[in-house]
Amino acid sequence: MVTVFGHQDGAEVGYNPRYRGKRSYDPLLCMEANSSFLWDSELRPGNAGTWAGSVELLDTCFANVPPGIRELRVRADAGFGYDPIFTGLEGLGAEYAIVARLTPGFRSLLAGLRYEAVNREWEMAECEHRSHGWTKTRRFVVTRRFQAQQETQPTLFSVGRYAYRAWVTNLSLTPAGIWHFYDDRAALERRIRELREDYALRKVPTRAFAANALYLEIIRLAYNLVTAFQRTCVPEEWQALTLSKLRHRLFWLPGELSRPDNRPILWLGNSASIRKWTEQILHRAHKLQPLEN
Repeated sequence: MVTVFGHQDGAEVGYNPRYRGKRSYDPLLCMEANSSFLWDSELRPGNAGTWAGSVELLDTCFANVPPGIRELRVRADAGFGYDPIFTGLEGLGAEYAIVARLTPGFRSLLAGLRYEAVNREWEMAECEHRSHGWTKTRRFVVTRRFQAQQETQPTLFSVGRYAYRAWVTNLSLTPAGIWHFYDDRAALERRIRELREDYALRKVPTRAFAANALYLEIIRLAYNLVTAFQRTCVPEEWQALTLSKLRHRLFWLPGELSRPDNRPILWLGNSASIRKWTEQILHRAHKLQPLEN
């Protein structure tokens, strides 16, 4: 959610827990987990329907999948938990674990499932269920834990005295495997924070929706260029750094500004480690081939 404080075109009042009642945009993002490349993005009004644009976003992403990729696995939040999304993914041969929507029919099943403990707090179950309007039955994986009376968990839903998490999936993993597979999606939240803070996603530049949508694409290009630079040019231990930390490593160097003969000269420290990093980065950069048209 990107909150705006003016009268930007297309910004509407929607779900915004931090700034209630403020107008906002609600961008959709799709990221490839192994490389951290941002495959696609779409700017939406703040009151956009939960899954508005999701099918089109996935179509664009899958159209750009390299031909050598044999397996595709998708993690997504409940905004993608709709039958057209599942049908589209299944048609492409993709496997998925997507947060289940708490529909009345699914909610009524929860208490009657057979749960097995996986640790001291959580227990898990699975079932087959066909939600209203779906074309077929699908597998659901559910985890729950008993919650104290005053406890609040904003990321979970509660039924009775239990807090639940649930996913729709076609993966052949065990319920615990589904849980752990989906939880790796937390890496995306870190990247979203980086886009907000380091790439100025919060700073909506114009009042025109089309221009702001283009601005989001420019941010995506900048982010992917930096990510490609990290994957191909910098030392391995730097590849997971955020932009602010990478900038600190590359440009915050010890130096002294002097004025001999009244001419300003910046003297940088002759550090062996800095010289080594610079040589490695330039060597890797010179080995890269230009992109084909």
